[in-house]
Amino acid sequence: MPSRRFGWLLSHEWRELLASRAFWLLLVMIGPLVGHSFITAVDTYAEASGAGGGPAALAQGLSPLDGILVPTFGAYDLAVTLLFPFIAIRLISADKASGAWKLMQQAPPGLPAILAAKGTALLAGWLLAWVPGFVALGLWKAYGGTLYAPELLNLLLGHLLRVILASGIAVAAASISTSAASAAIATLGFTVGTWALDFVGENRGGLLQKLASYTPTSALRVFEQGQFRLSTAVVTVALGLGGFALAAVWLPLGRKPMARVAGSVATAAALVLVLWAGALLRPAWDLSENRRNSFSEAEETALKKIREPLRVTVFLAPEDPRLIDLDRGILSKVERILPTVDVRNASHSQTGLFEGSSDHYGEIWYEMGGRRVMSRSTTEPIVLGVIFGLARVPPPAQTGESEYPGHPLAARPTGAAWIYYLLLPMVVIAAGCLHFKNRS
Repeated sequence: MPSRRFGWLLSHEWRELLASRAFWLLLVMIGPLVGHSFITAVDTYAEASGAGGGPAALAQGLSPLDGILVPTFGAYDLAVTLLFPFIAIRLISADKASGAWKLMQQAPPGLPAILAAKGTALLAGWLLAWVPGFVALGLWKAYGGTLYAPELLNLLLGHLLRVILASGIAVAAASISTSAASAAIATLGFTVGTWALDFVGENRGGLLQKLASYTPTSALRVFEQGQFRLSTAVVTVALGLGGFALAAVWLPLGRKPMARVAGSVATAAALVLVLWAGALLRPAWDLSENRRNSFSEAEETALKKIREPLRVTVFLAPEDPRLIDLDRGILSKVERILPTVDVRNASHSQTGLFEGSSDHYGEIWYEMGGRRVMSRSTTEPIVLGVIFGLARVPPPAQTGESEYPGHPLAARPTGAAWIYYLLLPMVVIAAGCLHFKNRS
């Protein structure tokens, strides 16, 4: 039966994963990495909460998402960037080097089932590596800390999508390359390329900035801010699955080079269409407890009454801090509510240093229904006032909503060092030794 055959494949790939010393090395290293991040985060959080009897100047608005969850699970972003690709590459390269791939290719389930089993085994292995992170969550609750389920689950989803993308890139590189070393260099080159795209996109704006918003670092940052964007999730999954699809083109033995090139071109074309369609998806949700990505409920209710498209023309350079405030603090929130928002940057300079004599630099033009208004402000109340005025919608009255109170906690990471620096590594080493002893 197909399900039984897939179960056999999955069991085989799981055994191959456990046979990898690189995987056990990852499990040994991930504990201290996560532990160091968690301990540092708890100490910093305690200081910001006014530990030691000092004034809790930063306690108001203190969020566990920013103070604990993001830095703790940031260790996994480091691991999935620098360590995990080698494990994914080994699952492909080891079979190709040993000749086992010739036999597996003749198995009844077929190539798609084999790749699906490899991908499932990689995800299962990564979930096992999440144990130190879950231990950190338990310790934080034991210290008296709070966790907001929607933003926690959203962050975990972001890291899961991150590993799907990394797996796809590594598997594709291992399938195309002739050796594991070449695949590792190609994967590292992809990572460095995304870092370069992040830097260039941030400084140049325009199309490059839009492309940079879907790099692994930028995509994960969306989830770290407590926001779920359907476009980011779809594009990330599509890139990861696209890597497996490309592997399916290159792995079959005996296929002619021209057939592989043609298949790669067809796969890339299909992937581009999916990515383009995914990038057009606009649904997004703010899952943060402090509603950092949203206006007040009264303002959002008033904005939902606007049905006309809004066009915004900005005369600010990409490196101008005012443009960053406008994009992240206001326009990104407006785009999630209004049906159509068209933002165009009309600046011809990257820094604004050579536009000082321009009569238009610093202007922000808002257009709706044939009406145009110019403003130079990037503060939320003024910009919303301009939009409400253009739409001829009465602005909401001040509701007196209480601000997010924050969750200060002057706790100390009691026992965390023993768990992360001694207990977890010893458990992993003992389990690894027992596993390899039973195999011999």
